[in-house]
Amino acid sequence: MRRIFGAAAVILSAALALTACGSGDPLTQASPTPAPTGQATAGGGGKVVVGSADFPENVLLASIYAQALRAKGVQVEEKPNIGSREVLFDQIKSGGLSVLPEYNGALLAYIDPGTKAASTEEVNAELKSKLPPELEILDSAAAQDNDSLTVTKDFAAKNNLTTIEDLAKISKNLVVGGPPEFKKRREQQFKDVYGLEFKEWKATGAATADAIKDGTIQVGNVFTTDPKILINDMVSLQDPKNVFSAQNVTPLVNKAAVNDTVRTTLNAISAKLTTDQLVDMMKKLSIDKQDAAVVAKEWLTANGLA
Repeated sequence: MRRIFGAAAVILSAALALTACGSGDPLTQASPTPAPTGQATAGGGGKVVVGSADFPENVLLASIYAQALRAKGVQVEEKPNIGSREVLFDQIKSGGLSVLPEYNGALLAYIDPGTKAASTEEVNAELKSKLPPELEILDSAAAQDNDSLTVTKDFAAKNNLTTIEDLAKISKNLVVGGPPEFKKRREQQFKDVYGLEFKEWKATGAATADAIKDGTIQVGNVFTTDPKILINDMVSLQDPKNVFSAQNVTPLVNKAAVNDTVRTTLNAISAKLTTDQLVDMMKKLSIDKQDAAVVAKEWLTANGLA
């Protein structure tokens, strides 16, 4: 799936709008709106703009970031559900966004598709050397939301599947699904690393787990924190050659748009966030249908961050 973001600070007014189909061009600058008395601002006086990708977990993480920053007196604007990394990266690089919840391995693969880094430490070391000078990653959380190739347990048992490599013997007969950008990002990589050539690729987006369950596809790119994996009796195939690598939740920031208050607040979140907590919050979102802002607030309160 799934991470972030100068010589001069970009100052945004409340009237600026960022669309999901943005071209990545720098946003028009406007005169700054003074922060209310006692409210901190970042990067030379502008508000901190927290964006997110267009899937529920990333919206949740962005809400956690935004609410924690407000609790520290930072002036924050939220821009959820913007789009894919292809859109978001240009926006945070240009300063249209200040903060973005990212996933370190996926971000590195976007910047350098040929990377061999697998562990959290390897991935972050490469990111720090390869990110554009405008951008900086902060501390990674222990929480990971890995990409996976997932099938039903019945399908895995019937075809003796344990790892992604096991799919090679049957992949030409299978339909695979995932986010709209999944084929572009992964088709050649799966072929080169595991010898996979699928019969058909379908853009199933957030409904990928449902499409596996109803048989529309046989294998899908389901994120490992999706509670539907457990609820629908599915299994994520092992990835012994680390196509997906580490995927720690990691704040990506535009250096000129944030200050030390922002950095320390986001690092405090990373120090607390675990995979089990993320899975639990995703269950509240996708199964219990709770609001992302409410779930975010509950987690922040429980961890002494709000």
